[in-house]
Amino acid sequence: MNSKRVVVGVTGASGAPYTVRVIQLLTGAGVEVHLTVSIMGRRLLFEESNITTLCAEEFGVDEQLLVIHNDKDLGSSIASGTFLHDGMIIVPCSSNSVGAIASGLTNTLVQRAASVTLKERRTLVVAHRETPLSHIDIENIATLSRAGAIVAPLSPGFYVKPKTIDDLVDFMAGKLVDLVGVNHDLPVRWC
Repeated sequence: MNSKRVVVGVTGASGAPYTVRVIQLLTGAGVEVHLTVSIMGRRLLFEESNITTLCAEEFGVDEQLLVIHNDKDLGSSIASGTFLHDGMIIVPCSSNSVGAIASGLTNTLVQRAASVTLKERRTLVVAHRETPLSHIDIENIATLSRAGAIVAPLSPGFYVKPKTIDDLVDFMAGKLVDLVGVNHDLPVRWC
């Protein structure tokens, strides 16, 4: 594997602008993105970002760098441990998906790719978006953390003095791509 590859999963928690920005940052840095979107994730992308079809043009990125995988295809390349990549980001990640992954369920490609990422000891970043958390959510998040996942709740910081919603989105998108080792020049760091 010569260049960086990152798997991106999308589930049904609110947060489509984060998804779009993460994909833009990754591909803008020359990273090959392998995208899979759950049924509820598709609805989310449509309702929050007017994305009607999953394609590079809708995300405003280079089609050479965005590979779309059907979430029902559990035989897809990203479902295998032999598919080498530099990490997986699930953004946004619903409590339902957190629970399924923590329980070892692999009924969708997002879940299967996450399970394989953990099994292979690769970086799994779970960008949980729902609030408040039930005790079940907390236990599931703890289970994922113990299994090696990085849980990164979509909670933007205000120390960079955001002025727009895009600034808030950039803060979290920058944090997420940092976690898979991809450089960017967003002003999201304290120093």
